[in-house]
Amino acid sequence: MVKILIVDPQRSVRNILKERLEFEGYTADSAENLQEARALAAQIPFDIMILDEETFKESTAAEPIEHFTGAAAVIVLSAQPSIDAAVHAVRNGAYDFAAKPVDMNHLLATIREACREREEGVPVRLATVLPSRPKYHKTAKVEEIIGDSRQIVHVKRLIDKVAPSEARVLIVGANGTGKELVARWLHEKSSRCDAPFVEVNCAAIPSELIESELFGHEKGAFTSAIKQRKGKFEQANGGTLFMDEIGDMSLSAQAKVLRTLQENRISRVGSDKDVEVDVRVVAATNKNLQEEIRKGNFREDLYHRLSVIVISVPPLAERLDDIPLLVDYFVEKISAEYHIPPKQVDSDAIAELKTMPWSGNIRELRNVIERLIILSGDCITSEDVRTYAMGVI
Repeated sequence: MVKILIVDPQRSVRNILKERLEFEGYTADSAENLQEARALAAQIPFDIMILDEETFKESTAAEPIEHFTGAAAVIVLSAQPSIDAAVHAVRNGAYDFAAKPVDMNHLLATIREACREREEGVPVRLATVLPSRPKYHKTAKVEEIIGDSRQIVHVKRLIDKVAPSEARVLIVGANGTGKELVARWLHEKSSRCDAPFVEVNCAAIPSELIESELFGHEKGAFTSAIKQRKGKFEQANGGTLFMDEIGDMSLSAQAKVLRTLQENRISRVGSDKDVEVDVRVVAATNKNLQEEIRKGNFREDLYHRLSVIVISVPPLAERLDDIPLLVDYFVEKISAEYHIPPKQVDSDAIAELKTMPWSGNIRELRNVIERLIILSGDCITSEDVRTYAMGVI
C-alpha cells in the first residue's frame, strides 16, 4: 500500500488531506514541522511526501532534498504560488508544485501518476532528470527557435521561466509568427515532456463537431458515431493540449472548455458520466480577445482562465535583425530536404530580404527561401530576390 506523509504547520490542512487520502485507500501520516517529519521518515519508507512550501525550503536549505525524503516523490503546496516558486521547487527536486487551497482532483491525479512512474521504474525526482536530458529532447520533432533579437530572446526567456510550472499560457501573435513552436517548447521544457502533446485547430473544425473533437463521444451519440471516441482532452491526459486559434471557438464549446478547466473533468457527447483529466492547456490566437469579449464573441471568464501567462510572439517585421540567422537555417534545412548542397546567399540578398514587408512572417520567409533555392543559381543574389521572392517569374 502507498504510504504518504503530510507535512504542514496547519492542523486543519493535515487533517483534511489525511482523511481524504485514507478514504482513497492510501496510508497517510502527518507531521507539523520538519523535525517531526524527519523522525517519521527515519522509521517509515514513504512513497509520497506532501510538504508545505516553507518546510520544503527549510529542508533544502542545507542539503539535497533526497537526504530527507529518500526515494519519495515530493509534492510542494504553496499558499502564495508563483512561477518563480514553482521553478525553484522543481529545480530542487519536487515532483510537482500546487496551490492552496488544494485542488484534490489535481493532487490525487499527481499521486497516481507518481505511483505509476514508480511502478514503471521512472525516476521521480524531476530536478535530477531534467538537466541530464539532451539539449533538444526528441530533437527530430521540435525545431529550434531561431534568432537573437531582443524580442525573440524575451520570448525564449519566458518559455524557460514558464515551462516548468503548470500555469496555463495564452500565446498571441499574427499568423506565421511561430505560435505553435512556442507551444511545443513550453511542453518540451516542462515536466510533461514525455507525455502527449496534442494539437487541435479550433478554426479548422466545424462548430457542430468541435465538442465531439474536444471531449469525445459515445457510440450512438449522433448518426455517424459508430463507436466510442476519445476527444483531444483525453488524448492529452498527463500532457499538454495546444488549442490553436482559440478565438474561433463557438460560445457553447467555450462554456464546456471553461468547465473542464475549472473541474479537471470532461463529459463525452452522449454520456452522463464525467471523466477526470490532467491536462495543461496552452492556447493561441491571432485575434484580439479583449475586442472579441467586447463584441460578445468570447467569454471573459474563459479568457482569464487561459491567460495566466501571456506570451506575445513578435512579427518578423519587428525582428528584421534575425533574418540572416533565419535564412541560414532555412537554406540548410531545405537543401537537406532536396538532397542538394546548401547555396550561398550574398550580403546584398540579405539586405534585400530585410526590405520586404513580410506580412506572412516566418512562414512566408521559409516559402521565399525554398523558391530561391529552386530557381536561383549556385549563389542567391539580390537580383534573385527581386526576381523570384514575390512568386512572380
